[in-house]
Amino acid sequence: MLIEEKTISSDKIYTGKIISLRVDTVEVERQGYQKREIVEHGGAVGIVAINENNEIVLIKQFRKAIEKVIWELPSGKLEVGENPKECAIRELKEETGYNAQNLKLIHKFFTSSEFSNQKIYIYLATGLTLEDNQIDNESVEICKIGLEDAYNMVIKNEIEDAKTSIGILLAKELI
Repeated sequence: MLIEEKTISSDKIYTGKIISLRVDTVEVERQGYQKREIVEHGGAVGIVAINENNEIVLIKQFRKAIEKVIWELPSGKLEVGENPKECAIRELKEETGYNAQNLKLIHKFFTSSEFSNQKIYIYLATGLTLEDNQIDNESVEICKIGLEDAYNMVIKNEIEDAKTSIGILLAKELI
């Protein structure tokens, strides 16, 4: 039998630019009161951008949380009230300089529902045209890699980012 938790109180501990942290006191049937630490995040998008040569546009970027450079899909956080598809269009342009003639939602998922409400929307972008260079404040290296090669990078654990792995695995099945 599934047991739902009833929130008794919620205390905001921290509010930042990207995340907030709250601690909820919940009542669990036959178990009493417990605390839940929740990371609040407004959501994000990842874009699987595939060109006419069946190459995926990936970026290499340093990520402070893990202290290393990793491969990622072009991606970014949703602004308050922003539609995920509009965010995908904006982020693809900002990070890579590409526009997409076709943009289709192929998956959405919670990253770690045990402690966060972050939801990521994965879009497949095709019909790419390079409109402009990326925005100057993006410190990323843009790479085009064959979809089969990117798939093998996921299998060999050379791509460690979850949204990127999910996006590539889905693209391999869809294309």
